[in-house]
Amino acid sequence: MDKLDLKKQLKALYKASAGKPAVVDVPPLNCLMIDGRGDPNTSPAFQDAIQALYGTSYTMKFASKKAGGPDWTVMGLEGLWWSDDPTDFREGRKDRWQWTLLIVQPDLVDAETVARTAAELREKKGLAAFGLLRLERFEEGRCAQLLHVGPYSEEVASFDRLHAFMEAEGLRLRDKHHEIYLSDARRVPPERLRTILRVPVAPA
Repeated sequence: MDKLDLKKQLKALYKASAGKPAVVDVPPLNCLMIDGRGDPNTSPAFQDAIQALYGTSYTMKFASKKAGGPDWTVMGLEGLWWSDDPTDFREGRKDRWQWTLLIVQPDLVDAETVARTAAELREKKGLAAFGLLRLERFEEGRCAQLLHVGPYSEEVASFDRLHAFMEAEGLRLRDKHHEIYLSDARRVPPERLRTILRVPVAPA
């Protein structure tokens, strides 16, 4: 049985130019999600959420393969970000940030498998974050996106370019902004981090 590689199937959605923003149409995707709030640099809940997402994703993959079922490539981490006051991002008030971290899953992953796997891992590891996971069909639709290269703290300038592009195209923001982490921040220096910045859009 061939290994399912969503990274290849969805390649067009995970490529972006650092020079010129573009509009993409994102189909509904099966996503493992967890919600939280607070400074991602200091919040234990943020790190716990990452551990729960990856732990559950890899456990489901290996269990399927061991049972003779489908095998697949685990996708990377992504995040949806928002705040009650949009200026919190520009001003760096990270304690007010709200987020949903997610990992895209193959369509064959269902809510029952997620619930069973997360419950087993919560009992084994004693991490409450496993109990906060959910599987959701995420429908993002038409979006504008741009590749940001550099530290997360310098994303504001890239978002300004993205919003200028949207204005020129007669588009407006219609939902939370989306970050797709193409680099592992534990291994890549800040100046070389690659992050796709994506925002859902509608006609202005």
